[in-house]
Amino acid sequence: MSLNRRNFLRISATAGAGALFLIPTESLASVKVNDAPKIPTRKLGKTGLELPILSMGVMRADNPSVLRAAYNSGIVHFDTAHGYQNGKNEEMVGNFLEGKPRDSFIVATKCKTRYPLSENFESEYSEMMNTSLKRLRMDHVDIFYNHALDKVEEVKDPRMLAVLSKFKKEGKTRFIGFSTHANKPEQIDAAIEAGIYDVILISYNFKLKQLKETEEAIARGVKAGIGFVAMKTMTGGTEDAEGKKKIDAGACLKWVWQNKNITTIIPGFSNYDELDECLAAVANPELNDKDKKYIAALCNEELLYCVNCEKCVADCVEHLPIPDMMRAYMYNFGYKYPALSKETLMELTLSEKICASCNTCSVTCTEGFDVQRKIASISRLIEVPNEFLV
Repeated sequence: MSLNRRNFLRISATAGAGALFLIPTESLASVKVNDAPKIPTRKLGKTGLELPILSMGVMRADNPSVLRAAYNSGIVHFDTAHGYQNGKNEEMVGNFLEGKPRDSFIVATKCKTRYPLSENFESEYSEMMNTSLKRLRMDHVDIFYNHALDKVEEVKDPRMLAVLSKFKKEGKTRFIGFSTHANKPEQIDAAIEAGIYDVILISYNFKLKQLKETEEAIARGVKAGIGFVAMKTMTGGTEDAEGKKKIDAGACLKWVWQNKNITTIIPGFSNYDELDECLAAVANPELNDKDKKYIAALCNEELLYCVNCEKCVADCVEHLPIPDMMRAYMYNFGYKYPALSKETLMELTLSEKICASCNTCSVTCTEGFDVQRKIASISRLIEVPNEFLV
């Protein structure tokens, strides 16, 4: 190539997006800019959207130039959330996209609530949605997710279904869905039964314990018209808590793309090098023998990703929400994002003396995690002032 991908990203980060390309208004098709790879597209369920198979999870990004480089490379779908960076993430996305043709990008955001729902849930949740739209400088988002569900009852909660339907009817979002890390087959089937969901954002990678059951449920969802977006595809970002051995992002992405029922992936790249890895993968998205060998070698290794089997919750004397705590551990040590780790822990309303009643941990993790050690190392974050976290 006359211009390599990394140099293209550096140049595109400083150039105006409109001067470089226009996305056809009729189809949100993939874009080719100079030497940027053309990204294949897939349909997102019954929504009518056709998205590039590579999107951007903006969660950790705090540099709008990285968004610009992604946008100029043909990435059109950006995923954020009400709580990311205490709202600053949505603000950054809104500031970057302001003034660009509204049909040249797809934005998803998410709001989280506690279950059982509070007496004032409807007004509180509506205010969160309105705040997100204000930050994004938009009158509507394309996809709105009820964030981080754990149980079937949450998927089918009638008050939540009513509010989501109201958002869609009012034009605050074009499509509605939910995100989930746990109990995916059961929740997908519940979504099919509920009949109102357009999109589901799921954690999906080669480490899943219920992989066959999850893929069968995804296929049922697709048949019912639901679109699927994948997250947590890189099993924590590093193979170890010290971060000495980085996960092969390309192999992980390619593994997910082999499932044609997954429309797109939202890797959380936050710098040019990480974006460069993702673009290199999407330029040749088929798994090769080297990728397969790498994935196979890691399948039985202890990584940072908790598979959410929930056996630990039953084993634990205090019935702690260990999968959520392990997710916080991954955010801190894998993603290097202690602020999100603390936010995740604070949502769990843990007791002040975690594990105080145990001399010996009763939990045996199916992934080989030293749960007691991981809880001890991550729970200390609760006491760290927010201004010391980034």
